Amino acid sequence: MSSDTEAEALRLDAAEPGHRHLFHVPPAEGGRYPEVAYLAGNSLGLQPRATRAELLADLDAWSRLGVEGHLEADRPWLPYHELLTAPAARLVGALPTETVVMNSLTVNLHLLMVSFYRPVGERTRIVIEDTAFPSDSYAVRSQARFHGLDPDTTVVRLAPRPGEDTLRTEDVTGYLAAEGHTVALVLLGGVNYLTGELLDIPAITAAGRAAGAVVGWDLAHAAGNVPLSLHDWDVDFAAWCSYKYLNSGPGALAGVFVHERHHGDRTLPRFEGWWSTAAATRFEMAPVSRPPTTVEAWQVSNPPIFAMGPVRTSLELFDSVGMPTLRERSLRLTGYLERLLDEVTAGRPMTVITPREPRRRGCQLSVRIGEGSANELTRRLRHEHGVVADAREPDVVRFAPVPLYSTYHDCWRVADALAATVSEVAR
Repeated sequence: MSSDTEAEALRLDAAEPGHRHLFHVPPAEGGRYPEVAYLAGNSLGLQPRATRAELLADLDAWSRLGVEGHLEADRPWLPYHELLTAPAARLVGALPTETVVMNSLTVNLHLLMVSFYRPVGERTRIVIEDTAFPSDSYAVRSQARFHGLDPDTTVVRLAPRPGEDTLRTEDVTGYLAAEGHTVALVLLGGVNYLTGELLDIPAITAAGRAAGAVVGWDLAHAAGNVPLSLHDWDVDFAAWCSYKYLNSGPGALAGVFVHERHHGDRTLPRFEGWWSTAAATRFEMAPVSRPPTTVEAWQVSNPPIFAMGPVRTSLELFDSVGMPTLRERSLRLTGYLERLLDEVTAGRPMTVITPREPRRRGCQLSVRIGEGSANELTRRLRHEHGVVADAREPDVVRFAPVPLYSTYHDCWRVADALAATVSEVAR
């Protein structure tokens, strides 16, 4: 890539600096720049600078107060999870009573499917996308087996049309219109982990519910990446992790949404524990739970405070910047990277498989390579150029210009590194 293009990227960064200063950016192990160009936030987000001090403050409360920290800490532990509720609800377009942070993503999906996957008669199928994240695939197959069903026939995997890489909304809604009477649960990824495609959540939700199915969403790659309106879209339930775009640390706690129309429905089975009962009566130590008519009825265990701290810090950051602002910057950054990739891939064995329409994607662009290994390419990008992306074997490399901390110069470095690493096709 030319020095003129690099200068343009630096000019764009000077005019629109973003929020990189709020994060720790790792040092580069290769290339000619001191910091990495970090384009792997769709796998693990960077650490906010505020996280360490905030987490240490919670640890200090433990050392000073011991058990009394449950009530006397500056951020008391007993109601600590409530500090996360409102900002998490704002992030996903939900009511506070519909949102809770707890557990990990797949654990939450299982807890939700206990309530919402209720196969009966011919209505037994679970619809997922063919390129669903493996954990989701394992989860729904195990749920089918738990109900005594054959996962090979119960789980329906919707695939793109031959020669295409992404699902068409009309193919999903068409299947639901034709076969919806056999579908008990639709459970799709809001943004596909492999291709970066943003599915039409409101349209698919409406089609699934019209067919009589329950509609849930895995928002691992959507939360903090694209604007969401789960309540208004009439989604039944959703779950998401917080270690990708939400920058809460490896294996961080996950979020749950259950639409308010399901609250208080005593016909729904749920697994329960101490935190499933109403907070006002929790310390009565009664033998029978009295669950609240909110999503908190789906909680099981008391929350891990030191795991919640980084999530709270991150959610406060999203509140201060705002998803509309981040989405606008994301569209500009991703569009800029797309234009650079178009120039680089034109003469090389690489193809961008993410939809080109901005409304059909978040900030991730996935590139399919025609030669070599995706792992080997990402290794060279990191060690020779200081560019961090991630590979999905055998042939997809994912680049995510995260609007909170990625820069236009990072995007330029990606294109420059690919141009230097991948040979042009002989003509």
